[in-house]
Amino acid sequence: MYEAFYGLSSKPFQLSPDPNFYFGSKQHRRAKAYLDYGVLRNDGFIVITGEIGAGKTTLLRGLLDSLNRSNVVIGNVVTTQLDADDTLRMVGAAFGVRVKDAPKSELLMTLEAFFVNQVTQGKRCLLIVDEAQNLTARAVEELRMLSNFQFANQSLLQTFLVGQPEFRSILQKPEMEQFRQRVAATCHIGPLDEDETQRYIEHRLKCAGSTGKPTFDHDAFPAIHKASNGIPRRINRLCDRLLLLGFMQGRTQLTLADVKEVLRDIAQESETPRHTDASPLDSMPARLADSRPAALDSAPGALDVARLKLGLAEAEGLSGEIAALSAGHDADRLQRLERSVMRLERINLQTLALLQKLVDAVKQP
Repeated sequence: MYEAFYGLSSKPFQLSPDPNFYFGSKQHRRAKAYLDYGVLRNDGFIVITGEIGAGKTTLLRGLLDSLNRSNVVIGNVVTTQLDADDTLRMVGAAFGVRVKDAPKSELLMTLEAFFVNQVTQGKRCLLIVDEAQNLTARAVEELRMLSNFQFANQSLLQTFLVGQPEFRSILQKPEMEQFRQRVAATCHIGPLDEDETQRYIEHRLKCAGSTGKPTFDHDAFPAIHKASNGIPRRINRLCDRLLLLGFMQGRTQLTLADVKEVLRDIAQESETPRHTDASPLDSMPARLADSRPAALDSAPGALDVARLKLGLAEAEGLSGEIAALSAGHDADRLQRLERSVMRLERINLQTLALLQKLVDAVKQP
């Protein structure tokens, strides 16, 4: 949408992984070195963990693109909460092996025969398991058993396990001892630091064909790093909105004030809406719910002091609480309406400015 305005050849901050935008931070370079080592070794397990959006998938896709697909057979599995047998079926399906309705013993023999066949053709089999933190202990054990398949002293299957940080805790459990002995290398991808965040943003703009536009004020980068915690996907989301804001306002220079405005908009969009139709009675203290419900049922919408057998002071106190709740409810609704109107007004102004630019462009000879 805004690429032409900034003179870009592609969208620099898309959320989907793209190896063409790979940024080699210290931790990403370290993880890539482990992956390269694992590929050369062709044995055991390589474990890579990282926060959601840290760049694990981008790293993997870059590795896969560098492999010679003519002699590597790759199976991709994205795990959910599956039991051990279903995990084996997912592995078989990932390699295109017929596994429907086959008992476990037959499934294992079929997988082994497939792996042996690939090796005899001069090929190797690589299994990539994403979202590995969802694996059960029994499923991990089944994957370990698959690593026992050998042909002429050569391992038939190598596995990369990619998951979120909690997978590291899973691997430290006592029952994972045998599996840990099969792990050739493990690496964790953490967040970018403040300097890397700036270089990451500049790198992606350059990859998208930037020739100097847009530009960021120096004090905008620390704010972006703080808001995103250095997680690449969060940086992408924030910067994409910043570029959209600059486009709508006709500016190529993005400032700290712009960062704060986008953060406010995102925060408002993330707010959980409250139930505006709820009665004040829904928010009354629990002690009121026990005060003779039969009387309330027989006289909805009114409090009959005589039938409830309440003293005058207590009844006045209850009425005061209801009035206060009603006033607070109305005030809260008014504030929400005011925020909505202000936001709509800002959007309308930005839209009018954009339409004016389009009209001016059409008028030019």
